[in-house]
Amino acid sequence: MKKNRINDALLGVAVGDALGVPFEFRSSEELRKTPCREMIGYGTHNQAPGTWSDDSSLTFCLADSLIKGYDLNDMAKKFILWKKLAYWTAHEKVFDIGMTTSKAITELEFHLEKGTISNYLKAKYVADEHTNGNGSLMRIMPLLFHIKGKEIKEQFDIIWDVSALTHGHIRAAMCCLIYLKMGELVLEGSNKLDAYLKTREIIEEFWKEMDYDKYEQFLFQRIIQNDIRYLNYNDLKSGGYVMESLEASIWCFLHYNSFEKSVLAAINLGHDTDTTGAITGGLAGLYYGKEKIPEYWLASLARLEDILQLGEDLNMALEI
Repeated sequence: MKKNRINDALLGVAVGDALGVPFEFRSSEELRKTPCREMIGYGTHNQAPGTWSDDSSLTFCLADSLIKGYDLNDMAKKFILWKKLAYWTAHEKVFDIGMTTSKAITELEFHLEKGTISNYLKAKYVADEHTNGNGSLMRIMPLLFHIKGKEIKEQFDIIWDVSALTHGHIRAAMCCLIYLKMGELVLEGSNKLDAYLKTREIIEEFWKEMDYDKYEQFLFQRIIQNDIRYLNYNDLKSGGYVMESLEASIWCFLHYNSFEKSVLAAINLGHDTDTTGAITGGLAGLYYGKEKIPEYWLASLARLEDILQLGEDLNMALEI
């Protein structure tokens, strides 16, 4: 039977997310004293062990939408259903939502009713750079299976639109492109170091082709122009800024040789632990496969069978 790589990625996101939920907002200093080592419950959000947050919910909403095909209106509807009716939540309750995401989904609802989603998306060209949270990067992984194999310009155009449903700035979209390009190379069989080095080459070439803003390029210097592997772990940050999340996730993915170690290292940076865990988990799940995710973590995961079915449905729809 052919391996379902979508399930590898979806489970990686959900497990990383659920591991991080109880530790959200704790500082790196606190987690050095009492680190995350296992799937525990309660903590910050008082949720049962295995409970995933908005990171996974919106990832699953995107995957769910892609089963019907690529449709930005339908994606927006799924996000609205999540916020208003707890669609694709772990326990029929929304308990964590970022301010930028919340505001954007409210605007999406207005534009859907007016039939003006295309106008809403055009605002990405003038998006405020202070809205570069990690809320689109955390949910973008399922899009990999729709865009893989396409020319990079087409990939980026699609990514930017999907990112712009909640986070319109080009920086957030570029972070998503870098993340998914690494994922694509992993999917094609590259080892993780080769995937990273090749991604850097591809992205720099694409920047030349698109004449990407020099200031924006400068902001990516730690991960693209330079080799992030040589950065010290203590120099990583893990707040809600999309650049921090991308850097921390790729660093942890590259530096550790198992799903477990990669994700725990990301979470133990502190602060936005569920999101850093989810983003790292997506890549690590894709790379190592669900067979390498500790069984006792999977066993405690909320709605495990539903997640597996979602992955099967998307896999069948895309004929992967």
